[in-house]
Amino acid sequence: MPGLSLRTMTDIQLSGRPVISATGLFTPEESITNEELVASFNEYVDRFNAANAEAIEVGETEALTYSSVEFIEKASGIKARHVMSKQPILDPDVMGPRWDERGNDEWSMMAEIGVTAAKQALERAGRKPEDVDAVLCAASNMERPYPAMAIEIQQALGIEGFGFDMNVACSSATFGIQTAADYVRAGNAKSVLVVSPEITSGHLNWRDRDSHFIFGDVATAVLVEDAAIAPEQHWDILSTKLKTVFSNNIRNNFGFLNRASPEGVGEPDKLFVQEGRKVFKEVVPMVAQMIIEEAEKLQMDPKTLRRLWLHQANAGMNRLIAQRVLGHEANDDESPTVLDTYGNTSSAGSIIAFHLNSDDLVAGDTGLICSFGAGYSAGAVFVRRVG
Repeated sequence: MPGLSLRTMTDIQLSGRPVISATGLFTPEESITNEELVASFNEYVDRFNAANAEAIEVGETEALTYSSVEFIEKASGIKARHVMSKQPILDPDVMGPRWDERGNDEWSMMAEIGVTAAKQALERAGRKPEDVDAVLCAASNMERPYPAMAIEIQQALGIEGFGFDMNVACSSATFGIQTAADYVRAGNAKSVLVVSPEITSGHLNWRDRDSHFIFGDVATAVLVEDAAIAPEQHWDILSTKLKTVFSNNIRNNFGFLNRASPEGVGEPDKLFVQEGRKVFKEVVPMVAQMIIEEAEKLQMDPKTLRRLWLHQANAGMNRLIAQRVLGHEANDDESPTVLDTYGNTSSAGSIIAFHLNSDDLVAGDTGLICSFGAGYSAGAVFVRRVG
């Protein structure tokens, strides 16, 4: 091959074709129904309004408004959510998750649930930890700045190679899949675990009527590998597409540089805040157009996609995106929902939908894993069933 350096020839020899070999899922045992959540929230409202009655009467303080099951389900489609710490969240005196701090010689909570999901993915692929080259921890909120959660998960699983964390909010998992696929394409890895432990209950403002119902906790894992070593049944990664556009409409200001004081831990801007209507209006067309344009590059009619595994944040957003992509209102088979029982689980949502609703597809069926959220960020992974 004249004109090619030894380095280039080696890269060509090592380059691979990425596929999804398997996925894994960890679901917390505890779950909070809308009825339980509303009862707790409304008790907090009663206490707040009673304690501030005089200020409310003279107009110095605005009275809080009740939440309701009907309001939550109409706004989001969510009926319940799994959490790691139920009782403190429902306690009107606390209204947030609480757990004992773990020592440096113990697994962190994110590593613990991430390892559980990763082990399931490895088992489903018939793979051992020593077969894996890298671990990416792709999640919206890291338990600590460093050491990287990915390296802890790597250590806990007994994987050689390397690991690192990445955060693109609700699109972290799909961005992680493309990153893993690129390592396989470049020949830098044969097998990569993308782990998304999402303890989103920790950044939610459970005292905010407009968002107190949104998030739940979970962990997912996706094993991305070279097709040459993949199990007989797998998913070809046909294409990946990422997009980011800066927006303040979804934001969380908590961080080690602007950490809230002990008295200000509950300050709204140090927790999840969003301009929901603006997000809906701006994200739906952006994501739908991104999907359609990428399908055209693949010379694929998007209407032929067998199934859409969309980000599980809002039922209305998913309905409109699916309609623009498929050309008609999607049914539950075409665009399955896990939002009703899991809530919004950030980057893990589309992976949960894929994990629980993909085994019935047959060889040759094509589908789309898609996420979108803060940033704005959006990630699309086109896949085809093999075997």
